[in-house]
Amino acid sequence: MPPAGVFGKAASPWFSWHEAARLIGPDGAEVRREAAFAPVVPDRPGGHALAAVLAGQGRGFRVGGAGALEAGFGAFETLTGGSLGGARRVRRSQASWLASFAVNARLFGIGPGVRVAVPGRLTQSLALYAALEGLALGAEVHLLDGVRPDRMAQAVAARGIGVIYATPVHLAQMLASGVVWPLVRLVLVGGAKLEAGVRAALHAAAPNADVREFYGAAEASFITLAGPEDAPESVGQPYPGVEVQIRDPAGREVASGETGAVWVRSPYLFEGYAGEDAGSARWDRGWLSVGEIGALTPAGLVLRGRAGRMVTIAGQNVFPEEIERFAATLPGVARAAVLARRDALRGHLLVAVLMGAPAAEAAILAALRARLGPLLAPRGVIWRRDWPVLASGKTDLAALQAEVDAWR
Repeated sequence: MPPAGVFGKAASPWFSWHEAARLIGPDGAEVRREAAFAPVVPDRPGGHALAAVLAGQGRGFRVGGAGALEAGFGAFETLTGGSLGGARRVRRSQASWLASFAVNARLFGIGPGVRVAVPGRLTQSLALYAALEGLALGAEVHLLDGVRPDRMAQAVAARGIGVIYATPVHLAQMLASGVVWPLVRLVLVGGAKLEAGVRAALHAAAPNADVREFYGAAEASFITLAGPEDAPESVGQPYPGVEVQIRDPAGREVASGETGAVWVRSPYLFEGYAGEDAGSARWDRGWLSVGEIGALTPAGLVLRGRAGRMVTIAGQNVFPEEIERFAATLPGVARAAVLARRDALRGHLLVAVLMGAPAAEAAILAALRARLGPLLAPRGVIWRRDWPVLASGKTDLAALQAEVDAWR
């Protein structure tokens, strides 16, 4: 249970303002609680959106997105990151997030007097979660979406922020400003693995911060939690209340260290998709899989990649995410994506899309060939000066795939 009084006099069964909570907009002005309820609201301005949906006192709502609302009383809709296609609408109970609010109050001390920065758009599940959690637990929530990254970084320093909820993309953009954050004590990272370069820059800017990474999905919410004590190849151990199984294609649980589909069971799972999109998640007697492939090891959960991104090259199954993680560690690489295109001889070939130092291309390709062999290594590089991202902060793979398909 959360610390006494963290939800106010009595825990609400739906999203609500804690009596001590404050909401601060990107301009530094406090957002008033009084608002008329609206079931579907645009995500900007974020302060108005949150005030409007919290006025519903349990009624269903959605921030952003298109289509008729399907969430009834006690439920709401949020959006997936959409990195493998268009964003999907996810329907879940408000109780499924409230349960993890209580866990995070205990784990991280989020509550009255704590200043929480949220740089993402509220259409991003992580940003919406962070803002609602902070308000429910009595924190002072600072919405930073809509301003330049350097001004976000300055606001974190000037406003005495103690906790940041962000994706690696938002962190990288803010850290590029060179602003230091000596008062930040905790950085909670979701949406993707934190790359080594961003981690080093974060440590330099916020030397007093504990960095914790969540692995999860809009459909499953938190699955694992990783900290400094966890191996870099792992996404950590199961989050409190989460059970994880690895299963083979026949649905049988495999032994420790063996690779298979990741299945989870927890109080934090979604109810289903909204709209006409049937979605990609699969259910099995209370267990859920979002298509991730990985292995449970003594070091924690190790992910290979999404089943939807796996490609076959000369009869071998290849996960581009594994190559991306290695490429991101190489000198001269700031951002990395690896995508496939059809090849008549091998089935597919891979192309690396990179941001960083083009002068290092020969050394990068040599390192990839040494690691993967000439058959599986990317056959070439497309360099970008900027990096396309979705509202979720994840890489826009569809935009990069179009470049790879046109590459010669």
